[in-house]
Amino acid sequence: MIKIAIAEDNKIIARTLKEKLNQFADESEIKFIAKNGFELLEKLKSEKNIDVILMDIEMPEMDGIRATFEVKNLYPQIKILILTVFDDDDKIFQAIQNGASGYLLKEESPETIFNAIRVVMEGGATMSPSIASKILNLMRRSELKSDGETQPQNVPFETFDLSQREIEVLEKVKQGKDHKKIADELFISPSTVRKHLENIYLKLQVHNKMEAVQKAIAHRIIK
Repeated sequence: MIKIAIAEDNKIIARTLKEKLNQFADESEIKFIAKNGFELLEKLKSEKNIDVILMDIEMPEMDGIRATFEVKNLYPQIKILILTVFDDDDKIFQAIQNGASGYLLKEESPETIFNAIRVVMEGGATMSPSIASKILNLMRRSELKSDGETQPQNVPFETFDLSQREIEVLEKVKQGKDHKKIADELFISPSTVRKHLENIYLKLQVHNKMEAVQKAIAHRIIK
């Protein structure tokens, strides 16, 4: 049973989100809803047994960016999935830097949101396709900055023994596609996609999709 907390100041949106997740009551339980980062931290003091937090960004008193930082410092085992209407570049980058495992827009379907929860519970990372290219570009620019040099020109080509199928999965991940979409397009099952990703993480020595794509691009495995 996945134990979920929601940090959302808008009561209507919080209720709508709860209704969406109630469709998966056989797999999850919503433990509480907090209206800002301060309230979230207070509630976590007495309810530490949380697996995933769905975190809004724009909240009064303490926003989701700061709350993500505080939660990951105090409870590093808790996964944080940013769920917001904002797709601002700076906010995306700050959220990921502070420890968020994913970034979804609130307009996503219940199935997409809960699938994202499953992904982060398995140690992966997820994001809405509409912002996937933004975060990849941001991380690429961050990687390239080193004393004014452009690092990819100096990084050798290396395959890390990735299979052709694993490279195909990485290409799909770079395009921001989720497990089901990748499975459909490659004519394999979602569980097989997850297994390929586990192998990719192991071979590349990374911890999530974003790191995998970033390293694959740097070593010219994918473009």
